[in-house]
Parts: sequence; C-alpha cells; structure tokens
Amino acid sequence: MLLIPITSVTEDNPRRLRVGRLTKAHGLKGALKIELYTDAPERRFAPGASFSLQVPPESPWHGKTLTIRELRWFNGHPVGFFDKIDDRTAAESIVKAILWIEDTENAEGDEPEADAWYAHQLVGLAVIRDGVKIGEVTRLEHLPAQDLLIVRSRGRDTMVPFVSAIVPEVDIAGGTITVTPPVGLFEDVADEGSTDTPAAVVAAVDIPADDPAGSTN
Repeated sequence: MLLIPITSVTEDNPRRLRVGRLTKAHGLKGALKIELYTDAPERRFAPGASFSLQVPPESPWHGKTLTIRELRWFNGHPVGFFDKIDDRTAAESIVKAILWIEDTENAEGDEPEADAWYAHQLVGLAVIRDGVKIGEVTRLEHLPAQDLLIVRSRGRDTMVPFVSAIVPEVDIAGGTITVTPPVGLFEDVADEGSTDTPAAVVAAVDIPADDPAGSTN
C-alpha cells in the first residue's frame, strides 16, 4: 500500500512547511533520493531553494540549512543534488533528514496549501471510523518517517500515521477526521452500552504530554 504523507505546519512557525525527507544516497557524487511531502516538487525544489533541517542534535547538520542545485528524476524517483554535498560519504551523513521551507508564498493569515493543516487545527477533532466516533485528536507528532496523530481513545493515547491512505478526509469545519485503517491497524474492544465504538492502534503507547516523542523542532 502506498502511504502518502500529509503536509503539516509547525505551531512555533505557522508558515513553515515540511516538504520532504532524504531517504538514501544515490550514486557517488552526493545525490540523495527524496521522499516528497508536497504535490508541487518543481516549485518547492527549484534550484536555489533553501531548506532548514530536522535532524538529531548530535548530527553534524544540526542547525544548518541545505540549498538544492537541481532536482532530477531517476526511474520515477526524485533525486536531489545539493550544495556542499559532493560525495557519497557526505550524502550518507544527512540521510533521514527532514526538509522544511518557509512558506513565503502565502500571505499572513492565509490557509496553508491543499492537504496541509496547522497542528492546532487538528487538535480536538473527532476521529470517525465507519461513521462512528472512536476518539479525539490530542496532538500531532513529527517523526522522521511521517507525522503521527495522537488520538485519545478509551483512556489511552493511540498513534495513527497521518497519511492519506489511513486518513482520507480532514474536515476542519465539521470538526472531524475520517480514518480508514487497514486490517490490523485498529482492533475493536467490546464494551456494551458505550455510545462510542472503542478502537486502539496496535502500536498504542502512553506518551507523557510534556515529552512529545520525535519532536525535534
């Protein structure tokens, strides 16, 4: 199943968008394969575009920016060539970095691009499965692979990958998020007499509210 990440916008800088992740070194000249989180790669990855990096604090790239020279396509996969990354060793040192941009194209107060939401817009939305409320979004976590919706369901936090295959619809005006999880992602918990259909992600864990896992911004 193809899981397409949905773009999120950070709370600390609402004009900051996550547009991609560096997944693998490509060749010997410093090129890197990119997992795109945008539907406009030619615009977001135009030559000279600069990205801030989400990397671990111990990474040599922590606190630095990255400028792209060229975006090419190899066998249908986007590959980026960046300034100051000229060999495979340098490329491998930055693998898994998440790329962020300043969304200067939208005026202050505008809504983000299609399929992009601010974290505060998602918090509090009812999570709907098969027409029944199963929980409520409490926060959004940014992890290297993808964003996760943290859903409070029956007294525990549940992590739901924020990807279009699992979250096909976000209705801000209606106050709901619709989920269509694959078999095995959710499992029902019987509770006769409850008005809500209980559900829990297999990977559900209790995460302290003051210690968001994976947040490096």
